[in-house]
Order: sequence, then C-alpha cells, then structure tokens
Amino acid sequence: MNGKLDPEERVMNDSSLLEDLALTIEKLKWEASDNIVVEVGGTSIYEIEGAGTKWAPLKGTRKYNKDAFIVIKNLDRNPTVPSQPNPDLKQHHEYGIDSSK
Repeated sequence: MNGKLDPEERVMNDSSLLEDLALTIEKLKWEASDNIVVEVGGTSIYEIEGAGTKWAPLKGTRKYNKDAFIVIKNLDRNPTVPSQPNPDLKQHHEYGIDSSK
C-alpha cells in the first residue's frame, strides 16, 4: 500500500505562510516598529505607446511574469551606504590643461 495511513499527522505539522513569515522575521531579529515594505519583482512595464491590445498594450501597463517573486525589505536595516571617493587614488592629469598643444 502506498502513502500514509495517518493523514492527520502531516496536516498537524504543516505551517501556514503567515507562520513561516513570522518565524523568518523572528530569526532575522526584525522588530514590529521596523519600516518593512513588500515589493513584487520579475515584472515588466511597457514604455512604448500602444493601442491597448494584447500585442501592443498601453504605455505604462505592468506585466507580471510567470516567475515573478515577492521581496520583503526592512528599510531601517538597509546596509547600503553610498560609495565614497578613495582618498589614496590620485588623478593622472590636471583638469583644464590641454595636453595636445
């Protein structure tokens, strides 16, 4: 015989999407006061004027690809820092000097 005899055992151990999300947020040590945003990736926006048909949609129409995904960002803990110039890097030529003369 194939399969389990006790289907209730599997059902009791399945966690819901919200439970998984709550556990992941807890694991990342995010707090309820953090600025968390949800975005959709894997989309495209038509930038060419069209007639509003399947083959020529209106400009600005968003298409959700079959492999679209959800991104959850914590903007308060964003480690992105703007690049800073390297103080040890020296330019090779002076600005404003024409070397062709």
